[in-house]
Amino acid sequence: MREVLDEVAKTVARACGVIQRERVMHGAHLVQTLVFGWLANPDATLDDLVAMAKVLGITISKAALCKRFTDALVTCMERVLQHAMGTLVAADPVAIPLLARFSEVLLQDSTTISLPASLAQRFRGCGGRNGAGQAALKAQVRLEMRTGMLEGPLVQDGRASDRAVAFRRRPGPGSLSLRDLSYFQLDELALDTREKRFWINRLKPNTAIFCDGVRVDLLTMLRQEASDAHTTLDIAVQIGVAQRIACRLLVVRVPEQTAAQRLRRLHREMRKKGRTASAEQEAWCGWTVFVTNMPTDMVTLTEALVLMRLRWQIELLFKLWKSHGKVDESRGQRDARVLTEIYAKFIGMIMQHWLLLTGCWQKPDRSLPKVAKKVREFAKLLAQAMHHPRTLRKVVRLLMEEISKVEGQTPRTKEPNAYQLLLNPNLLEWAVS
Repeated sequence: MREVLDEVAKTVARACGVIQRERVMHGAHLVQTLVFGWLANPDATLDDLVAMAKVLGITISKAALCKRFTDALVTCMERVLQHAMGTLVAADPVAIPLLARFSEVLLQDSTTISLPASLAQRFRGCGGRNGAGQAALKAQVRLEMRTGMLEGPLVQDGRASDRAVAFRRRPGPGSLSLRDLSYFQLDELALDTREKRFWINRLKPNTAIFCDGVRVDLLTMLRQEASDAHTTLDIAVQIGVAQRIACRLLVVRVPEQTAAQRLRRLHREMRKKGRTASAEQEAWCGWTVFVTNMPTDMVTLTEALVLMRLRWQIELLFKLWKSHGKVDESRGQRDARVLTEIYAKFIGMIMQHWLLLTGCWQKPDRSLPKVAKKVREFAKLLAQAMHHPRTLRKVVRLLMEEISKVEGQTPRTKEPNAYQLLLNPNLLEWAVS
C-alpha cells in the first residue's frame, strides 16, 4: 500500500506535472486524498475530500481541489492504477479439497461502466438511442479462487470484444480456467489442452461436435433422451471442425421452472433486439451444456457443475465494487473529474481486496460485503497512518482483528452457498441456472 500510494504516486505525479510547486502538497497527498476519500465514502463530495486531505495533514480549499481535476491527474491516476494492477498479492490457499486438485482456479469476466457521451472518442460504447451508450469502458478482471490473487482491472473500450485483451501472466500446467461464453474460442482451448491447462466452458451454439469421428446434431440427440426429467450425459467427444479437441460433453436437463425462466429471459432479450426467438433457441432453454478437458477420474459431472457455478463469484466481486464501492458512479460532470474518480475508486478496490486477502480469504464462508464495510470504516485511520510505517502496521493488525470477528455466511438448506457446494458437491441440485 505504501509503495503504490506513496512512493509510486509521488514519482508518477511529478512526471505527469500534476502539482507544479510541492511546497505544501505533493502528488502522493493528492492521490491518497482521492483514493481514501472515496474508499471511506463512495458518495464523497468535495467537502468530504477536503476533510480527508486534513486527515493527511493537508489544508486545501474546495476550489483548489476542484482545479486539480485535469487531464494530467487522469494520466497520473491511470498509471498508479497500472502499477497497483502489476502488484500481485495472494493469500495462503483456502482449504477446500476440490480446489486443491488444481494449481490455480481462475475466473475471468468483464464489467461495463457507462460514461458521459463527451468521452466517446476515448472510450467507445456500443451506441444507443438519443446518444445513450455512446461512451463506455469495460474492465477485465481475473480472480484466482484458491489464493484470491486479483489481476486487473484492465480497461478497454466498452464495445471491444472480451477476447481483445489478454493478461500478461500465462497460467501454468494444472490450472483450471472458468470463463464466460463470450471468451469461447476453439484455438485457445486447443492451446490450453496442449499445454496441460484445464478448462470448462459452456458450449457455444453451432459448435461442431463429433462422436466416434461422426458429426452429430446435439439437440436431436438430447430430444431422444427427453423421457427422463433429470437426464444427464457425460460422454467423450471432439469439438471444432479444424481443431478436433478431445473433451467431455456434460449435459444436464434442467427442471421445468428453470427452463421457463430461461425462456422468458430469451424472449425479453429478443424483443429488445426486435427479433423473434427460433424454435431451436427455445429448445436449448431446457438444457445446460458444458465441455471440459478434465478427465473423468479427476472430477465427476457433479463436481464439474459445482466448479462451473463458481463463475458467479466474480459477478459478486463486481457487485461489491459497484454497489458498495460505486466505481460506476460519479458526482462530477467534467470528463477529467469522472475518469479521475473511476481510476481512484478502482485503486481503492484493489487496496480493499488486498486487505480482504489478509483478513479473511482462508475462511470458506467469508462474507466479502461485511468485511468491505470494515475496511471502509478504517479508511481514515489507514490514510492517517500512511506516512508512519509502525503506526500503519498497528492499524492493519487492528483491522485484521476486527475482520476476524465478522460473521460468515449463514449456511442454507434449500439453496446452498457456493462454499457449501465446494465442500460437499453432493448438495447440488440439478436446477442449474
